[in-house]
Amino acid sequence: MASTQPFIRMPLYEENVSISLVIIDDNPRSLEFVAAALARDGVQIFTATHPEEGLDLVYSHHPQIVMTDLVMPSMSGLEVLEKVIEFDPATDVVLMTAHYTTDTAVEAIRKGAADYLNKPISLAVLRERVGRLIDTALQRQQIARVDDALVQKAQFEGIVGRSPQMWEMFSRIRRIAPHYRSVLVTGETGTGKDLVAQALHRSSPVRGKFAVLNCSAVVETLFESELFGHVRGAFTGADRDKIGLFEFANGGTLFLDEIGDMPLATQAKLLRVLQNQEVQRVGSLSPQKIDVRVVAATNKDLRHAIAEGKFREDLYYRLSMVEIHVPPLAERMEDLPLLLRHFIDKFSRQYGKKIHGLTQRAQILFSRHNWPGNVRELENAVGHACMMAIGEMIDVGDLPESLQHLSTAKPAETADISRNGKETLSLEEHEKSLLAEALTQAGGNQSKAARALRIGRDALRYKMKKYGLL
Repeated sequence: MASTQPFIRMPLYEENVSISLVIIDDNPRSLEFVAAALARDGVQIFTATHPEEGLDLVYSHHPQIVMTDLVMPSMSGLEVLEKVIEFDPATDVVLMTAHYTTDTAVEAIRKGAADYLNKPISLAVLRERVGRLIDTALQRQQIARVDDALVQKAQFEGIVGRSPQMWEMFSRIRRIAPHYRSVLVTGETGTGKDLVAQALHRSSPVRGKFAVLNCSAVVETLFESELFGHVRGAFTGADRDKIGLFEFANGGTLFLDEIGDMPLATQAKLLRVLQNQEVQRVGSLSPQKIDVRVVAATNKDLRHAIAEGKFREDLYYRLSMVEIHVPPLAERMEDLPLLLRHFIDKFSRQYGKKIHGLTQRAQILFSRHNWPGNVRELENAVGHACMMAIGEMIDVGDLPESLQHLSTAKPAETADISRNGKETLSLEEHEKSLLAEALTQAGGNQSKAARALRIGRDALRYKMKKYGLL
């Protein structure tokens, strides 16, 4: 009979770092010997005498190490190995057997086993061989804790990064913020130019508003009215006075996104405003003094636009007196792990889920992608994955199709369900649909449904109660 509570629960490792170890053996005496031999600080040990119950513990507790007997009723240790590796390839699986053969050992290693131990296992061998795996897992947990702390420390005004390019950009923002009147921010789409604009505003001494105009989203005939405002009767439909964004942002910052899409006529008037620090509403004869800092952003080559006569050279030089370039994600891939942790934390809180990270194979796919849409594409991919994930770890089947096609691995069972044309469902509808389908396929057997969904039985029952499926 399986134990759903830890066989031995030792005090946590330093700084509350701990790992989980699941032991599966149909021999209770062998089970007790191995558990007692490996008991130590920082290790939670769970035991089961039946392989299916052991897999329930794996899905519930997501252990770093699994030890399983090779010969057991109803399911062999090799089958357990395959299911554990399918669940999370990063899990270290150790096979134990009294029936050693070279062929079986080779097959086990080929299928992903971390080690292969012969019974009876001496205490010294057990502690040395498995102890190394425990030490490595504890070190990985400590590194994960350090990475979590780095996510907090490697942020500047909401921008995450610790690569040399990002530290240089942060330093440039700090130096510029107290003094600038206008700044040009360049970079590819999705790199976070709007975050740089907000960082400049928050780091500057101004206390006014932060106003935004997306130049690519404004009809040409309305540009002047949006920027400078108008008086009643200035044109057809102007039935009241309207304040422009420059006046609205007086004493603060105006962010002009996609400045390269601004019409030439409006560019000339913008230049006069920047030079004179005064604005005149459309239809008015009285200019008004303003004090506005301007941050302009573009993903275009403005020098090329100047050569084509699509952008004013004098405005370019006025804006680019100070320039900040935001590097693409492909040039700072060392920031990828931090960004992944940042977005997983963001969306897990937003969706009310306990998502702790990604499986190793999902991490590999994220690292293989070249991210043409930069940080915005990454954020959308993580948001999609967090919404689709039903367990505590994001796996390949939870990722957008654009990332899944990078893998030649067989999709997980849950991925087959989630891609059945139900991506448009809400989060709650998606989860309920997955639960109902798994229960139907399992003939109402909750343990079997939980294993199909790769979650613990307690988690399954909680979700069933949540959606009225009990």
